[in-house]
Amino acid sequence: MNRIEKSQETFKKLFGNGVSAAYATDPDFQDILSRFIFGEVFYQGNLDDKQRELITLVVLATNQTLPQLKAHAHAALNVRLTPVEIKEAVYQCAPYIGFPKTLNAIAEINEVFKDRNIALPLESQNQVEEENRFNKGLAVQIEIFGDVIAKMREGAPSNQKHIQDYLSSFCFGDFYTRGGLDLKTRELLTLCIISALGGAEGQVKAHVQGNKNVGNDKETLIAAITHCLPYMGFPRALNALNCVNEIIPEN
Repeated sequence: MNRIEKSQETFKKLFGNGVSAAYATDPDFQDILSRFIFGEVFYQGNLDDKQRELITLVVLATNQTLPQLKAHAHAALNVRLTPVEIKEAVYQCAPYIGFPKTLNAIAEINEVFKDRNIALPLESQNQVEEENRFNKGLAVQIEIFGDVIAKMREGAPSNQKHIQDYLSSFCFGDFYTRGGLDLKTRELLTLCIISALGGAEGQVKAHVQGNKNVGNDKETLIAAITHCLPYMGFPRALNALNCVNEIIPEN
């Protein structure tokens, strides 16, 4: 198939038999968009459709492009992602984009679930308690990043140690320990979220190493960032790729 045929096949799989409303007003632009995203990018790399839609959801949530997020929530269900997987991907954004933007994204997802007769709330995926969220979060943090975590905690000034505690208990304890998505998937989504933010190259590099440590190889990272490209643009995608190449050089 050529890229036009590929784009039509992918669009139908994601969105059904409908036609984008943009064809009524901006057909040239919609052709460029559809053929690039759905005829080229969707066929680049080793990701499956479920991984691609999870990545799309978190980047759209990060960018707060909510109408497109809503459309892709339907697409995510159409490629057989579970409601729990979709919700957990959006929840995973919270430590990086903040609660208000995450709540905006959750509201869009909830509308889609109501449209699709999916009962809310979903079954809880929480796996920590107040007394162990710090220790469980720290354990996950060390699993992802290794010995650097102890050094980072030891090197924090006394008036900033609470930030390191928040990282362990909130970012990793409250979110990374949850069910619904495995560790490799959460870490890959985090890389996509912080790449889409822009200006967070230090954290991108750290999470490139984290992805490597949990078993996501360089080709997977390149495929993920490539998939982000149409939604976050070339500058941020190229910056993220530079981070990948710095941490995992080409042979």
